Amino acid sequence: MSIYIESMKEEYAKKILNWTYDKPYEIYNMDNDEENMEELLDGSYYAVVDKKENLIGYFCFGVSAQVPAGNEYGVYNNKEFIDIGLGMRPDLCGKGNGYEFIKSGLEYANKELLEDKIRLTVAEFNTRAISLYEKAGFKRVMEFWRKNKEGDFKFIIMELYLR
Repeated sequence: MSIYIESMKEEYAKKILNWTYDKPYEIYNMDNDEENMEELLDGSYYAVVDKKENLIGYFCFGVSAQVPAGNEYGVYNNKEFIDIGLGMRPDLCGKGNGYEFIKSGLEYANKELLEDKIRLTVAEFNTRAISLYEKAGFKRVMEFWRKNKEGDFKFIIMELYLR
């Protein structure tokens, strides 16, 4: 699968806002509202497409990639790292596409954003993603809880040094 990363376009953002992940991954579903549309188009999100411009997923960098509850625990205090967030189209998840996908985002962060210290936040139950991130070289460094009306979730902070 050849994939390319480009600036987020409104047509891609609309599709992402309508993605629906099955349980237990539904915490990654976005509300299809103006606030989320504005965030997707704020310049911190990038579309991942194939050579036919079919939307494969997205990456986001910086504050948009953080889970706000982590600030209470100081997990984002180290400003040497750039945070990366990602989402793959639901019908492509769990089919062996993840490694090439994450590697493309890491390469983009390194070459285009000139970042070599990458941090991500992942829900502890998402063992499929955690295994992928570990395969890509990420190491677990800390964890925190997010408590809200949907329930209590433990999140893991993982870091990667590209150089």
